[in-house]
This record gives sequence, C-alpha cells and structure tokens, in this order.
Amino acid sequence: MLSQFSLPDAGSTWLNLLAFVWFMLCWVGYTHYARHRARDTACLASVLHLYRQDWMSRLLMREQRIADASVIGNLERNTAFFASSTLLILAGIITVMGATDRAQNLLHDIPFVANVSRQMSEMKLLVMLGIFVYAFFTFSWGMRQYNFASVLLGSAPLVGEKQVSEVERKAYAARAASVLSMAGNEFNLGLRAYYFALAGLTWFINPLLFMLTSAGVVWVLYKREFHSRVLKAMMYSPTGGLIQQDTPD
Repeated sequence: MLSQFSLPDAGSTWLNLLAFVWFMLCWVGYTHYARHRARDTACLASVLHLYRQDWMSRLLMREQRIADASVIGNLERNTAFFASSTLLILAGIITVMGATDRAQNLLHDIPFVANVSRQMSEMKLLVMLGIFVYAFFTFSWGMRQYNFASVLLGSAPLVGEKQVSEVERKAYAARAASVLSMAGNEFNLGLRAYYFALAGLTWFINPLLFMLTSAGVVWVLYKREFHSRVLKAMMYSPTGGLIQQDTPD
C-alpha cells in the first residue's frame, strides 16, 4: 500500500535530468552568490578574514609563536581528516558501482523509493562519485594551503628585527591572512560539497524530493553564513553593541 504513494514518472529520464540541472544550479549558483555577496556584506567568510588579519598582526608582536603554530596545525588536521574520510567514501561508492544490481534490489524494497533503470542508478552513482572527487580536491588543496601558512609563520619577522620596516610587517600580515583565508575557503567549499552530497542521497528516493532538498540545502547554507547567531556574536562590539541583521534567526 505504501508504494501507491510514490510520485508518478519518477524514473523518467527527463525528470531526472531536470533534477540534476536544478541541483547544479543550486550548488553553483549559491557558490557564486556567496562569493560576490561576501564582498560588501558581513558574513562568516568576510568576518573571519578580518579576525585572521588581527591574528597575524598580533603574531608579529609575540616573541613566542608556538600557540600560533599549534592553531594552524589543528586547522590542517581538521582538513586532513575530511580529505581522508572522503577517500573512504569514494571507495564505498566505487564498491557499490560494482554491485549495482544488488544495491538496486535493496532500494526497491524500501517504501517510496522510485523504480528506475540500472543505467539511471549508475548515473546517480557517478554524480555522487563526482561530488566527492571534487570534495577531495578542495580538502587536499586546503590542506596544502595550511602547509604554506606554516611556512609563512616560520618566516615571520621577529619582534626586535630592526631591518624590517612597519610597511613590510603590515604586508606580511596581509599575505599570511590571505593564505589562511584561502585555505579556510577551500575547507568551506569541501564542507559545502558534503551538504549537497547529503541532498543527493534523496535522488535515489525520488527526483522531486531531490530538487526540494537541494533548495533546502541552499537555505540552510544561506542562514548559517549570512544570518547565524555565531556571525552576530563575532560581529559584537562593546561600543556599538550587537549589529542588527536584516532577518532574525
């Protein structure tokens, strides 16, 4: 009886292609929107970049920089964890692709799951494979950029180094903060790929549900990056109070 509630024509090629196009529009469209919106609007990326600039400026005032190296190491380890986890997920997807018939039979026993052809199931698995390949490249590149930041930390001017001018110190702080922000951006792109990959799981249930969850992921990302409580907390000023956002949480 539960199978009667399955949406009609869920296995048609045109509907699945439409769902895939909508998914890519949501992902790529939001990525471009967030990048351009961050240039003139307070968001997690822009505010964190300001904090990284303050961090690098204060680093030049400290003689001991062990804590700074430890923080960069922790950030690098977090990125490396996701990179290694992505490899395990890729191995799992490749394994499932080698047993598509068995996986398809298991899905058919689940209520509300649309009946699709083997070719369509393989196409969905290829899309999931592509998502996590992209995630691995972003995480691994972010990990390398944190390595570059470690090198920059080792080359930071010393406190009593008189031959280094104040202009050079400010230029160093700006460079180091930019590298850290680029590394953090790559980590953010990798996490974003995980969000949309979770939406992609619903494609195996129904393409219409897949389209709905893709739009839902965009909404969640937008709220967290532009109107989250943690953003308001980081924008807090003891003189100006809490900066008001356009929409509530």
